[in-house]
Order: sequence, then structure tokens, then C-alpha cells
Amino acid sequence: MRALLLFGVLAAACSTSGSDPSPAVETSVRPGINADFTDANLDVDAMVKRFEAESREIFARRAAIARAVGLRPGNAVADVGAGTGVMVDFFARDVGTEGRVYAVEIAPRFVEALRQRAQQRRLPQVQAVLCSERDTGLAEASVDVVFVCDTYHHFEYPKSTLASIHRALRPGGELVVVDFERIPGTSRQWILDHVRAGKDEVTAEITAAGFEFVTEVDVGLQENFFRRFKKR
Repeated sequence: MRALLLFGVLAAACSTSGSDPSPAVETSVRPGINADFTDANLDVDAMVKRFEAESREIFARRAAIARAVGLRPGNAVADVGAGTGVMVDFFARDVGTEGRVYAVEIAPRFVEALRQRAQQRRLPQVQAVLCSERDTGLAEASVDVVFVCDTYHHFEYPKSTLASIHRALRPGGELVVVDFERIPGTSRQWILDHVRAGKDEVTAEITAAGFEFVTEVDVGLQENFFRRFKKR
């Protein structure tokens, strides 16, 4: 009986000491930043005019950006924050029909528009994915490259989202981030007001999430940077 009691005490102690505490819930770094996109009445046509204008340097330099991403036939790429699909056609061309392009969006109206766009343009390799504010919705080890363009500053929960991206990447996979340069005293006021973190802070957050900074690429951008990271 004493032996049984002792065993029970030890088992309870081991169970208590080995239990993992509940993970802390990450708080939003920018509450409400995606409210316009999650609105059920989002005007997609208005967003097309806004995102697909030559005055927007990301749109004007889209071909150079696509080349710099360096996708190959058969690759699987996730465009996280695909928006109206500015880069989707380029990525679909580069990975070919044997590859896969996941157009990931938090906006349900964008997801539906991306699905229709892929059908109309006969791009069977393109799959629209609805994500949440914390998770990309991508399966584990499902992609070779994750591309995040003018979207990182919209990550309301960057630690959770980066963890999701890390899981989704295959071993040695790459994360490409294009986002605004935020330089006090230099950047436009809109950028200073809208974008929460500069390039160095963004890089620090990404490397802390299990990535290695590889290089910064010059694709002719003036207000944005292009940085490449590798999954550790």
C-alpha cells in the first residue's frame, strides 16, 4: 500500500512538472488595421484602381519584383496578402502548371475575386486561400517560397503570423518581404502614420521567428525595400 501511495505521489509530481503552461495570447500591434479589408462591403473595383495604378511603385515594378523572387517551374509559392492579384499572373507563369500559387487573403471579397480571376484566365495552378489575422491557413511544409508585399505592416499579430509562415515553408524555404521604408524625417507622412515598423525592426522580428536574413535586393524601388530570408 505504501508503495502504491508513493508511486501515485511521484506520478502526480511528474505530471505537474512536465505540463506545459498555456501559451500567452499575442496582443494586437495595430488594432483595426485590417477593418477595411474584412468589411463585407469591400469595393473590389475601387481597390483594383488603387492597387493597380502605375503611380504605385510596386505595380510599376511588378515584373522586376517577380524576376527577383526567382521562382522555378514546379515551385509552390504563397502570396500572402495577394490583394487584387498584382503578382499572381507572374507567379503562375513562373511555376507553370506543375507548380502551385496560393493567393492568400484576409479579405473574403478579395478571395472570391481571386478565384474568379484564376478561372477566367485559366490558371488551374492558382488557389485562393482565406486566412485569419493570426494564421495564413497554409498546410505545414506546403510551399517553397512565401512572398509578402506591402502586407507585413498589416500583420496585426506578427509573431503568430510568422510562426504560421515558418510552419508552411519546406526545409530551406524562403520568405521574401517587400514593404515600406519607414524613416522618420525622410519618409512621407502617410508612411510614418500608417506603417508601424522600419526595415531594421521588421528584420529583427523575422529573424526572431526562426529565419535567417539572406540579402537585400535592388529592384529599383524608392519607397520600399526587398529583403530575402531563409527558414532555419
